[in-house]
Amino acid sequence: MKILGVIPARFKSTRLPGKPLADILGKPMIQWVYESAKKSDRLTELLVATDDERIAEATRGFGGSVVMTDPDLSTGADRVAQVARNRSDDILVNIQGDEPFLDPAMIDEIVDPLISDPSLSMCTSMHEVLREEDFADPNVVKVVCDLEGYGLYFSRSLIPYPRTHVDFRVFEHIGLYAYRREFLLDMAGWPQTPLEKLESLEQLRVLEHGVPLKVVETGCSYVALSVDTPEDLETARAHAARIIRGGRS
Repeated sequence: MKILGVIPARFKSTRLPGKPLADILGKPMIQWVYESAKKSDRLTELLVATDDERIAEATRGFGGSVVMTDPDLSTGADRVAQVARNRSDDILVNIQGDEPFLDPAMIDEIVDPLISDPSLSMCTSMHEVLREEDFADPNVVKVVCDLEGYGLYFSRSLIPYPRTHVDFRVFEHIGLYAYRREFLLDMAGWPQTPLEKLESLEQLRVLEHGVPLKVVETGCSYVALSVDTPEDLETARAHAARIIRGGRS
């Protein structure tokens, strides 16, 4: 099967303009993401999809593949879908361009269900939330699943909500998606749905159309560090420094 990894990257960002090019210990953030994703065992090809020539130039500079996309596209999924229209890949993986410490094995985890189950259209990932302060954080998107591991709902609110003091687990959604090509092209043509607009979560469009969405609990050690602000960038630089020191020890 042909499995394409796509890293959507746009220059405009409200809180951190030009963040794909933000320097992390001498390398732009998009290079950190690309080099990590390149280590996936399942991807047959990897490219950056951008609307900005500065990002394209930087990608070519470190030897990455790049394709230019429409600057008016509103979501990463739309950018991946535009790439898919001009290709014949079987599966496409939407890889977030602002998570520089992604474990490449997480890509394999969400691709494998699509390979083994031809009826499955889409798969994503989650990990357990261990810090109680994250329970009420709207930037930590929570997910609940049925007994077969399919998503029931995604929310910025705490779900499930414990009415009594019992042991329970909370899971954060990881914004990593694998799609079967035909489904991705269909989904990109659907208008935004009410819950998607309300929560500002594009994966809710899938659930509101009644499409089963497989959610895999990652077995990897997930670094929940998405770079959205200058403060996040400083945290990423400190984490990268620890990685490099660990590699030299």
